[in-house]
Amino acid sequence: MAPLPSLGRRGLLALPLLAALPARAAELAQGGLVTGRVAPGTRLALDGRALRVGPGGEYAFGFGRDQGPEAVLTVTPPGGRPEAQRMAVAKRDWPVQSISGLPPKQVTPDAAALRRIAAERERLAAARALDSARTDFAAGFVLPTHGRVSGVFGSQRILNGEPRQPHYGFDIAAPTGTPIVAACGGTVALAAEFFFFGRLIVLDHGHGVNTLYAHCSAIGVREGQQVEAGQRIGAVGATGRVTGPHLHFGLSWFATWLDAQPVLPPVTG
Repeated sequence: MAPLPSLGRRGLLALPLLAALPARAAELAQGGLVTGRVAPGTRLALDGRALRVGPGGEYAFGFGRDQGPEAVLTVTPPGGRPEAQRMAVAKRDWPVQSISGLPPKQVTPDAAALRRIAAERERLAAARALDSARTDFAAGFVLPTHGRVSGVFGSQRILNGEPRQPHYGFDIAAPTGTPIVAACGGTVALAAEFFFFGRLIVLDHGHGVNTLYAHCSAIGVREGQQVEAGQRIGAVGATGRVTGPHLHFGLSWFATWLDAQPVLPPVTG
C-alpha cells in the first residue's frame, strides 16, 4: 500500500485567518479523514457542503477512495467574510487482492438474497447518515482488536476469479471469540445480522464520523446504547461472506468510506 503524504509537522491543517489546532490523523489524500478545531463560531463548507462545527470548534470531513485532485474548503470566521482554500488531494495507488474459496451464493446471490441485501443497504445507509452533535471523534481512535492485518482499504477485490467492488474496510484476522472494543466513544447506531457483513455493529461518533465492525461471532451491545472508547462491544467471528475469522473494520464520513489504518495505532498480534 502506498504511504500517505504527510501534512508537515504534527499534521497541521492550516486554515486561513485562523489559529487552527493540529488535526488528528489528518491526511489530504484519497481515503483520508481530516479532523481538527477552528475558532468557535466559525462556519466551514467542503465543496459547498456545510460542515458541522462543534461548540469547541471541532470539525471532521473525509475524502473517498476516488476523490479528485482538489477540494475547496470555505472558511467563514465569526463576524468575518468567507474565504476559500483550495486543497490538493493526493492520489493513491490501490493494490489488487484475490480471494478464493467463497461459497458461490456469496459471490453471486440469488433473487431472494438480492432483495435482502437491498433492504440491508438501506438500513446501513440510514445509520451512516446520522449527523449528531457528538464530538467523540476529536479524541482519536484506539485499536478495535488484536491480530494480523489481512486486508487493507481500497484494494480491488477479485472474488473466486470475478472482479468485484473495492474493499472498503481494514481487516484484522484473529481467532473466533477475540474481543472487539469500540475504537472511539459513541452511540450504537446499528446492531444486526446482514448477508455480507454477518453480525455487525455501527457506532456514531458525531459529525457524520462512524465506525463499522463486521463478521462478529457475538454482539454485546444494543442499538441506542452509549459506549466508551475501549469498551468491549463484541467478538471476532466468521459470519457473513468470509473465508476465516476476522474483524472487518470500517471507517466512514457519512456515505463516504475512508481508510481506517492511518487513524489507528499499529496492529499487534
